[in-house]
Amino acid sequence: MCRTLAAFPTTCLERAKEFKTRLGIFLHKSELGSDTGSVGKFEWSCKHSKEGRNFSEDVLGWKESFDLLLSSRNGVAAFHAFLKTEFSEENLEFWLACEEFKKLRSATKLASRAHKIFEEFICREAPKEVNIDHETRELTRMNLQAVTATCFDVAQGKTRTLMEKDSYPRFLKSPAYRDLAAQASATAASPASGGPAEPLHT
Repeated sequence: MCRTLAAFPTTCLERAKEFKTRLGIFLHKSELGSDTGSVGKFEWSCKHSKEGRNFSEDVLGWKESFDLLLSSRNGVAAFHAFLKTEFSEENLEFWLACEEFKKLRSATKLASRAHKIFEEFICREAPKEVNIDHETRELTRMNLQAVTATCFDVAQGKTRTLMEKDSYPRFLKSPAYRDLAAQASATAASPASGGPAEPLHT
């Protein structure tokens, strides 16, 4: 396995750098905060990322289904950056917060985090208020009286559906993603993509 930049084929390095430049269109000032589950830095490699997927396959997979996009760290970060351009990133941030919330095992932490999520995303005039109906908002409010890991499930599901039907198609049609996908297709079809490699970091 290659462990240094010098070990990469020149064409492989060039493609990796070009991917990074193009994806930077999405990522400019788009880091997620730790409270909503930071996606961290992108994994750059010619062949395999830590997710076990070739980077070009990862990019192309985002258009196959919304589930594949949400299961990719790179995909979530790119989608979040796109949503910021539409001023609707709160939907994804709420979804991510709910995913992290469901991993908690302490009842005390569950209760504390639940109220923070409600105040940040659900209550009227919340700083990152998500677009849900009154019934769902009130149901979620009632769920906080006896907090469980599933108390945000209905609201999270409706927010996910909204993103999948509304924002996701626009993301796939955006010039930045279409350009990136074209580059990924070209790299995936090229025999010069090389073998397994360590992620490239800046």
